[in-house]
Amino acid sequence: MTELLDQPRDVTMRLRPHYDPEAFGRLSEEIARFLGTARFLVYMTVFVSVWVAWNAVAPIKFDPYPYIFLTLMLSLQASYAAPLILLAQNRQADRDRVQYEQDRTAVERNQAEIEYLTREIAALRIAIGETATRDYIRSEFQRLHEELSSGPNQ
Repeated sequence: MTELLDQPRDVTMRLRPHYDPEAFGRLSEEIARFLGTARFLVYMTVFVSVWVAWNAVAPIKFDPYPYIFLTLMLSLQASYAAPLILLAQNRQADRDRVQYEQDRTAVERNQAEIEYLTREIAALRIAIGETATRDYIRSEFQRLHEELSSGPNQ
């Protein structure tokens, strides 16, 4: 959004914070791509293993056996991951839809060009069919030559 320098700023109080939806969408796609990697699975496995090992053998346990805090953190992570993945999928679907429309337009244009070229080739074939070919002219000359050679008496 561009601000005009010759006009005063609009000073309105917003109850909701302003954010750039495009930047947020790009961030969500990056997070979703990371969540779908083996690296993320390894990091989560190491994190949970260290968490459980620490709380099993360390003298100071901050989350004893039922690991309720760990469960809460993993649930929180999953509750944020699911909408981010859905947002990334929606953005990909929008890009796919635009690409589909562009592809369809290109296919229609190509089809029109093919039909035009087909008509042109058909017109050329008809035109060639109506013109005398080299072989036809030779055969006619040969026939005339034979008529003239045989003489007027026959």
